[in-house]
Parts: sequence; structure tokens; C-alpha cells
Amino acid sequence: MGDFVKPMPIPTPTTQPFWDALAEHKIRIQYSPSSQSYVFYPRVLAPGTLADDLEWREISGAASLYTYTVAYRPVAPHFAGDVPQLLAVVQWDEGPRFSTEIVNAEPADLHVGMRLRPVLFDYPADNVTMLRYEPA
Repeated sequence: MGDFVKPMPIPTPTTQPFWDALAEHKIRIQYSPSSQSYVFYPRVLAPGTLADDLEWREISGAASLYTYTVAYRPVAPHFAGDVPQLLAVVQWDEGPRFSTEIVNAEPADLHVGMRLRPVLFDYPADNVTMLRYEPA
């Protein structure tokens, strides 16, 4: 096994405000006044109404565990040192769901519905901050 460089997200004009907020250790997602709901993943028009009214609002990041899987086999060679990897979908208190990784926990600690809090990891070399979750 060689040294593999982990892939990092590449912001687009639509997703840039999300990544910029994470760099400030804040979580901002879009809100649609026309549907009175928060929206994630970032997009140009509000789902459902197709309104051009999306605005970026800061959220706490507090969440519940919606579903998870424990990956005992690496999803790719560059994650070989990270198993078991706790891959999860969390549901923010504001409504939308977010795909992430659980850290600072063992597989036996996890249960659907448990409360989680955000943990931010800065990768200065890649100019990106990643959002992960841990038990609250």
C-alpha cells in the first residue's frame, strides 16, 4: 500500500457559501421563505416551489442520527487506515439530512435517534474544513 491522498470536496459556485461557513467554523445552509423550510444540498432554486428565494442562514448543527453503517472494509485504498469507518446520515434539527462520518465513538455506541453535535476538522493544505459528528 502506498501513501494515498484522500479526495477532498471541490466547491462549486453554488456550494461555496457552505464551505466558506465551515472554514469560519459555522454551519450555514439555505432557507426558502416561499416553502418556509431549510434546504440541503445547496441548489439554485427552492425545491417544490422553484422559487429564486434561497438565502443562507446559520444553523446550530445539532442533529439526530438518522441512519448509519459501519464500514469494516475501506471504501477506497486511501481510507485503509480509517476502518472501521462510521458512515452516517444525520438529521439537523432544522430538518434537512446530511451525509457525514461519526467520530470519537465506537460502533456499539451508535443508535438511531441519538443526539449528535458537530465537529469541524480543518485541512489547511487542501483549504477545506470538513463537518463530522460525535455523540452529544
